[in-house]
Amino acid sequence: MLSPSSIHRPWRKAASCFPRSTTKRVLSSNVVAVNDDEGPKRFWSKNPETGRYQRPIFVAATRQHVGKTTVSLAVLSGIQKRFDKIGFIKPVGQQHVRVESLKSPGKEIRVDKDVELVKERFHLDHLDYEDMSPILIPRGYTKDYVDGKIAFESQLSDLESSMESVAAASDITICEGTGHCAVGSIVGLNNAKVASIMGADMLLVANGGLGSAYDELELNRVLCERYGVNVAGVVINKVIVEKYDQTREYMSKALMNNWGIPLLGCVPDRPFLGCPALADLERLFKTTLLCGEEHRFRHYNVGDINVVTTNLTRFLENLREKPKRTLYICHVTRDDLIVGFMGEHQRRIANGEDHEFEAALLICGRKKKYQLSAEISDLLQGLEGAPVMVVETSTHEATSMIAQYTPKLNIDDTNRVGVAIDHYEPYIDFDEILRRTQTD
Repeated sequence: MLSPSSIHRPWRKAASCFPRSTTKRVLSSNVVAVNDDEGPKRFWSKNPETGRYQRPIFVAATRQHVGKTTVSLAVLSGIQKRFDKIGFIKPVGQQHVRVESLKSPGKEIRVDKDVELVKERFHLDHLDYEDMSPILIPRGYTKDYVDGKIAFESQLSDLESSMESVAAASDITICEGTGHCAVGSIVGLNNAKVASIMGADMLLVANGGLGSAYDELELNRVLCERYGVNVAGVVINKVIVEKYDQTREYMSKALMNNWGIPLLGCVPDRPFLGCPALADLERLFKTTLLCGEEHRFRHYNVGDINVVTTNLTRFLENLREKPKRTLYICHVTRDDLIVGFMGEHQRRIANGEDHEFEAALLICGRKKKYQLSAEISDLLQGLEGAPVMVVETSTHEATSMIAQYTPKLNIDDTNRVGVAIDHYEPYIDFDEILRRTQTD
């Protein structure tokens, strides 16, 4: 079992800007905040039954698009089954949404988008939005920081104040980082440093594989070591199903033999989670569905995208032969294909087969050169059950953008969020996570 001495944090070397006062305050009946000669506050929750302290758990990734938010959601779900009140904080956020302030009803504030998702999904009514998202980095923020318009001390104060509030109201606190461990360094708040400020233990998430995943983990582990952050364990994500047993066995050996860190989760790939919904494509192309809005959260396999260059007869044959949930792409000048798509949908309705029509049509064309005719646009307006979207790119650009796009979990796509949590949770060792993040 880890003791405080085994996770000693070399503050003098890593963070000379931290305060040095020596105080100990009880924030609530089960939370203590400590400032000592070695560095800043540590917000540890005390279990009144066992007398043991639970340190915050900080989830960070080795790079972008590895499934950090999905792992965070699964961790929250599993931990919520073991504690009455769980806390959540996204210390440093980038993409934000507007929500109503709970502290000041009627006032609109900005919070990280993942904070809204977590608070609503897990019904964290004991927490305030302001405390869950203390620092946002919008466009221009880094320049202001470098110019001296934003002080590190003010960021630190906001961060500690939020952590104090969340910890005092919770039995355990889960923190979600932003990207890999070095993200945020330019404003003095990379993930490793933030975890050290909070006295949190790190849970590192990497994509499936052996060599490349291990290399990425090493880069992030070294930065954690630089700031004296204890890495509790690793979760390997999106593992190729055929290589699952091999990856779990050898990654576990490599981690324990070289670092003494356990593999706390090994999650096989679930392709559906990487399939964009039409709502994702709306965000990607900065447009909205022309019709079929009721199917915004219908997902499409990128491998089933079909760029239509054939004649109308062959296209109609394709519509009836291909998997019913296929995303078709055509040029805006192909009025015959657009009318044919609508006609096939109407035929299905007339035959009582409309429930089997799940195809969607993406109409491409640069606005300065080509435009959808007013007559075709009028026909599409209000057409239910047949999603059609017009985007201002070439067909080649559209397919490339979709192929390179990584859809993100969001509060509106409840189906994908639920599937993600249900898929990930069984593959994570929650008992071992808690054992390695508690101390006497």
